[in-house]
Amino acid sequence: MRQEWEPEDLIEVWTLVEDEVVRLRNKTGANRLGFALLLKFFEVEARFPENAGEVPAPAVAYVAQQVKVPAEEWAAYDWQGRAITRHRTEIRAAFGFRAGTEEDQERLAEWLAAELCPVELSRERLMAAVVARSRNDHIEPPAPAKVQRLVGRAVKDFEAQFCRSRVERISHATRSRLEDLVVGSGAEAGEGAAGEGAVAGGGRSHFAELKTDPGAPGLESLMAEVNKLERVRWLELPADLFADVSEKLVEAWRAQASKEYPANLERMKPARRLTLLAALCHVRQTEITDSLVDLFIQLVLKINTRAERKVDKELNAELKKIRGKEGMLLRVAEAALSEPSGTVRRVIYPVVGGEKTLKALAAEAAANEVRYKARVRTVLRSSYSAHWRRMLSPLPGALELKCNNTAYRPVMDAIDLLKRYLEQPLKEGAFFDPAETVPLAGVVPEQWRAAVVDDKGRVEPYSVRAVRAGRGAPAGDLGRGGEPVA
Repeated sequence: MRQEWEPEDLIEVWTLVEDEVVRLRNKTGANRLGFALLLKFFEVEARFPENAGEVPAPAVAYVAQQVKVPAEEWAAYDWQGRAITRHRTEIRAAFGFRAGTEEDQERLAEWLAAELCPVELSRERLMAAVVARSRNDHIEPPAPAKVQRLVGRAVKDFEAQFCRSRVERISHATRSRLEDLVVGSGAEAGEGAAGEGAVAGGGRSHFAELKTDPGAPGLESLMAEVNKLERVRWLELPADLFADVSEKLVEAWRAQASKEYPANLERMKPARRLTLLAALCHVRQTEITDSLVDLFIQLVLKINTRAERKVDKELNAELKKIRGKEGMLLRVAEAALSEPSGTVRRVIYPVVGGEKTLKALAAEAAANEVRYKARVRTVLRSSYSAHWRRMLSPLPGALELKCNNTAYRPVMDAIDLLKRYLEQPLKEGAFFDPAETVPLAGVVPEQWRAAVVDDKGRVEPYSVRAVRAGRGAPAGDLGRGGEPVA
């Protein structure tokens, strides 16, 4: 109970009403004051104070004034005698309560373990629920220390049952693979943070690697995430392993597993160790999928940006080699600024050599734009073929793309087609089998058609276009609700 009370709060909560005053008629001195304070305390807390110090001093002074007993008498109240026993019995009866029993505490512990522990992780809120349940049942709740122990026992019972039920769902093969994540990984490194997860030879355990975040965007980071995802899927955790519990509970177990050192996990009981590892791997499968999709998007953008920068650099260098253009641009600018209200024919044509010169420049600029886009496509294909094709090869197996949107159907068909061709060497001049139905609309834009379809209608493998188009399809195992990849 709070110890500080404002005068208006004291009056509202600690004022004795007529029926309560009647109960004081046969009581005097310390017993009269003590009964009144216990009565009002119970009205507020639905329990009795454990000692005199638990009753706020302002309340003692205010109630003492009402019962016309000196406040100092409160210190003389006997907390062990027969009087306080009779007082408690009378007060419980006045409020329709009864004393709690061992059977009541057993029922409360079972209720907590079965109903609240699966959805509530805060021990403070579990303790408050015990008091609220006791009040609702008109049973005097246990003392705070006993409530704390009761909650601790309920949590322990729930966790034991939770672990047993999880392990029962896991095959023996999966249990063995989970154990392999940590067995021996902490023996050489000890438990210090500096060596956490290290193994003999200076490497890292699978357990330590599983907890790492992806590195900077790059092909190696993407391949590392693919390997992590494949390792987690190799465990073959049941899809419904945590289907009957809240995500908040699973995340709490995952957080605990992440903080444990392998040596600590090895000292735990098998059921608890397996449940912690399973929760970690279950959540990490989704997180790694998210990371893989993010890296995939960033790398696709990186390929395109690099190609455009390279072409920009090449064309800018060539533009500077052509004499006269910069001087012509300067003369046009000066003429326009000197006579801004004049017509183009009268002001601009004379300084550039006439309309024919401007038409030639416009035609050259348009040709350069077409050339620019064609060059970007060439560099993009070259970059993909030489290095980035390694990025796409493992992705179909690592990311299960799903889509109910008919707008993405051509992209999904294109990706299904590419899966059959990814393992084949990429040769110059290679084409899809003529018997294949190759999706183009919705996958390959018009400006790319000439780059992938020859004059005979044959289609070259267009993996890089499918990669860019496929950014809009959602991936399975995403933690963001199956939202589109881009």
